[in-house]
Amino acid sequence: MSRAGRKKDGRGRLGSTLSGLVVAVGCVLFLGGFAWAAVEYQPYTVPTGSMTPTINAGDKVLAQRVSGDDVHRGDVVVFKDAEWGDLPLVKRVVGIGGDTVACCDKQGRLSVNGTALDEPYTDKALDGGRAGGANFSAKVPAGELFMLGDERATSLDSRVHLQDKEQGSVPRSDVRGRVDAVAWPPATLIGRPRTFAALPGGVSTGGPLRLMAAAVVAGAVLIFLGAALGPLLNRRGRTRPVPAGASEAAGVR
Repeated sequence: MSRAGRKKDGRGRLGSTLSGLVVAVGCVLFLGGFAWAAVEYQPYTVPTGSMTPTINAGDKVLAQRVSGDDVHRGDVVVFKDAEWGDLPLVKRVVGIGGDTVACCDKQGRLSVNGTALDEPYTDKALDGGRAGGANFSAKVPAGELFMLGDERATSLDSRVHLQDKEQGSVPRSDVRGRVDAVAWPPATLIGRPRTFAALPGGVSTGGPLRLMAAAVVAGAVLIFLGAALGPLLNRRGRTRPVPAGASEAAGVR
């Protein structure tokens, strides 16, 4: 085989190797992102409109599998409590063990431990601008969570269960997951409300959903680029001009 032929074959093998390597890395990222998400998150379909406008009835949400001990004020959680019904429910945590949750002040705002909350996520237009219906005050027992829907006018939440045992709150152990995003429709991340950040304990940090999505997107891009890289390098090798005198040297043994 001539030296030019060996160079051409070498470039072809190099192109195929690089292409295969890039595609392999892309597959690891793409499939790994989905596998990680399947382990870390559980999908749920929201049964009611009690979390409007943040989450609507019928929306598909992704809830990170976390312990109830990791839940902070402001988190939107999926939980199941026998006294609330048989279906998993989605509500926002506004109070934790030891808090006093009350409604409403002169501006119609909810307060936690005397600190009024600015709640832009609620649908106050349907409730006369108030953060809740009738006035109430509840002391949340240790290990419990006080839950409210963002659609305060019609949400059947801790306010409805105030006369029940434990002041209408639910045990942390009832939590099934913390909602990080609405998967459909359309894809929307659920942020952590700033209004709770100033309270002791602050707010929770977001889950790894952004990182998972980045891995999937990066993997898809690498698979596409890798599939195109091999033919591109081979084509460049075939069309690369031969240096002067190379044809004579190729015949020398």
